[in-house]
Amino acid sequence: MIGMDYNFQFSELWPYTNLIVDGLLWTIALTLITTILGCLLGTLGAAARAGRNKLLKHLVGAYVELIRNTPFIVQLFFIFFGLPSIGIKLTAWEAGLLAMVINLGAYSTEIIRAGIEATPKGQLEAARTLGLSRVQTFIRVVLPPALQTIYPALTSQCIIVMLGSAVLSQISVQELTFAANFIQSRNFLSFEVYLVVALLYLALAVLMRQLFKVVHYYAFPNLRARK
Repeated sequence: MIGMDYNFQFSELWPYTNLIVDGLLWTIALTLITTILGCLLGTLGAAARAGRNKLLKHLVGAYVELIRNTPFIVQLFFIFFGLPSIGIKLTAWEAGLLAMVINLGAYSTEIIRAGIEATPKGQLEAARTLGLSRVQTFIRVVLPPALQTIYPALTSQCIIVMLGSAVLSQISVQELTFAANFIQSRNFLSFEVYLVVALLYLALAVLMRQLFKVVHYYAFPNLRARK
């Protein structure tokens, strides 16, 4: 517990503003790219799991179970430290991004699959009656209502992955937590540094949730018509 005589020194962080801003921008960039690629990977994975190809279905299922049942930091270390052993060398940034995309892809696969399974059979029968192909049925009939159903869960998962990006500091990716650790090692102001960084993560999470709401509003105009 902080003593009453503790002298807060937030002003000492001012010289490190550029470092904090750079870390924040790297975190935002990682999150943006991961959200796009991870959700795309999850959509493809969900389509595979809902399809008729048993081999592909089992392969995707194994990938999902592997990622969901192992720690993210272990996945990260395997990609960054393990893959070079077989000749696959990645920079810290590339390894961190790949780990985040693979992680979000697995979780979003299951989330989107749940939405697909909730699609009324009547809509599928109507698509067949109209002569739509399987791909057209998936894109036009199955996917839109599925995404609308699971959108809140997918939003939360994207935010969780953003917060998990703090682990990338362990392989020296210069994101927000890396910046915090560096600053703390220079001025030893642990309370001030980590409080500021925690508030920045909170602000990012709130901002992401609001942005997802805006996307949801414009992506599903039928909801606006009901209001």
